[in-house]
Amino acid sequence: MIPNEFIDELLSKTDIVDVIDAFVPLKKGGQNYMACCPFHKEKSPSFSVSPHKQFYHCFGCGAHGSAIGFIMEYQGLSFTDAVRFLADRVGLTLPQAVRRQNPEAAQARKKAQQTLEETTAAAAVFYQQQLAQSAQAQHYLQRRGLNEEIIEQYQLGYAPDDWQALSHPFQPYPSQALIDSGLVLEKDGRHYDRFRGRIMFPIRNQRGQVLGFGARVLDKGEPKYLNSPETPLFDKGRNLYGLYEARATIKSAERVLVVEGYMDVAALAQFGVGYAVASLGTSVTADHIQLLMRQSDNVYFCFDGDAAGRKAARRTVENVLPQLKDDKKLFFLFLPSQHDPDSFIREHGKAVFEDALLNQSLALSAYFWQTLSENLDLNRQEDKAALIKSSATWLAQIQAPALSFLLRQQLSQMVGVDDHQLAGLLGQEVPQKAVRVKRYRLPETSFRQPKMHSLAEIQLRALLINPQWAVYTDLPEYLNLSGDYACLAAVAERIRASITPLSSGAVWELMRHTEFAPTIQRVLQNSAADLARYVQEDADENKQREQEEAACENFKQGMQKIHDQLKNEQIQALTQKHCQLGLNDDEKKLLLRLISASKNTINQSSELSK
Repeated sequence: MIPNEFIDELLSKTDIVDVIDAFVPLKKGGQNYMACCPFHKEKSPSFSVSPHKQFYHCFGCGAHGSAIGFIMEYQGLSFTDAVRFLADRVGLTLPQAVRRQNPEAAQARKKAQQTLEETTAAAAVFYQQQLAQSAQAQHYLQRRGLNEEIIEQYQLGYAPDDWQALSHPFQPYPSQALIDSGLVLEKDGRHYDRFRGRIMFPIRNQRGQVLGFGARVLDKGEPKYLNSPETPLFDKGRNLYGLYEARATIKSAERVLVVEGYMDVAALAQFGVGYAVASLGTSVTADHIQLLMRQSDNVYFCFDGDAAGRKAARRTVENVLPQLKDDKKLFFLFLPSQHDPDSFIREHGKAVFEDALLNQSLALSAYFWQTLSENLDLNRQEDKAALIKSSATWLAQIQAPALSFLLRQQLSQMVGVDDHQLAGLLGQEVPQKAVRVKRYRLPETSFRQPKMHSLAEIQLRALLINPQWAVYTDLPEYLNLSGDYACLAAVAERIRASITPLSSGAVWELMRHTEFAPTIQRVLQNSAADLARYVQEDADENKQREQEEAACENFKQGMQKIHDQLKNEQIQALTQKHCQLGLNDDEKKLLLRLISASKNTINQSSELSK
């Protein structure tokens, strides 16, 4: 985990305008900067960057965030890689407890990393050269139907069937870098190449650096595929084969396709489906899902139609559920049992394959219920009970609020149990039934433009826009804080703990990996436009100052209302418990303290009113 202090320092030295302008040319528009949004197609600029708030927002598609968030979305990088990118840009060293390490150790670690990168890159070049010299390897690729263009695009190579082939390009053999990169093994005091007699598939990160290799045997042999081991460079749970080569096509096609084999990726690309990637000999992980959803809003998974494919699909769903977002769509395509993507597209062509992908894939919600209700007869009460039990675990993992609600609503209809009863059966808090009042049809824009309903959310929104107001938040620990209130207190505490003043973008980044991130993201989605518009073009300075002072006063009054509300609620709860069960000594002291504080508040109000 990257220390918060480092994020503070990084963002204080980073100008979001400079970062974004390096990728998307910005033009001054008042006190903000504008451009056509890089995340969706548009003709008129609606992408606004605020140097004051260090925050960007698109009024067209709603994309928003900090400099770190922009690099994550635009470059398709993970949080850590985005931080590393920006840190290199301003001359900071990404910490692994950096402050406890001396400069010599940091320099040695950086040099070792560079040596590994140079070693894997040189090995990839060597394998490419060997492919050009091996008639057997070339014949195999021709038999598999790969043309020269695809072989060059993916920089395929060949590892000679030689125990120490790498001793020719690398001297001394073995070097420590060859061992650390997993290219050379040791047994009984002797060293030999890991990859022998295999087609080599270089695995790259999104900057194009070779991290490791996948290798396929030419004819018969086990294992059929062999991958590099986990190394300081290579983490198979965090990388995808072919993503570097596919990124441009993914953007233009507005979808990404996940298949199971390296050869599938190459064959699909040769037939014009260049937006495919593959997992690295493992099931799709949570990190893979996050990486995929940063590439596109539409993620397709293609599986073989046999039992193994069905099993892999179920494992994928289990890893997908906690990562789901309401603005992302996931689909599952199952090919006929005798086909994989490679054989299917060669037999039927691109048009038939893409027709199947776009029109025959199952949406996640459809696959969700198909899988859980398989072999169940929902005309039987016992099977309905079984469905409720089996779906409870999966439903509990879904953090996307709209999808979670709709799936629970669908389950309610499938089993014939109303929402209140179903919540109890799923182990959730049973919602209170609302008093029936005259019903009005809400306008269609209500879902896209949600309104704030709680004072806590209004205050949190104001604090995110104006981090300097954290000094006016006073929510003592003895108050019972939960939900939005707990989030408000945590954000304020984090802002006050910072040595340097924080921008709105910095606050979000510092809270990104906390339990309060979903709450903050919800509020940011509702207030991102305010963050971008906050500095008005050509606004009168005196008028703007008056507005800010009035808004600050409203914030102070809101915090006092929250303080009084929470205090009164806790007094009522303790008083009720006192009458029913009695209080222990600590609870009695807390009740007296709350009552005393409440009297002081009343006295202060009386004095002010005189």
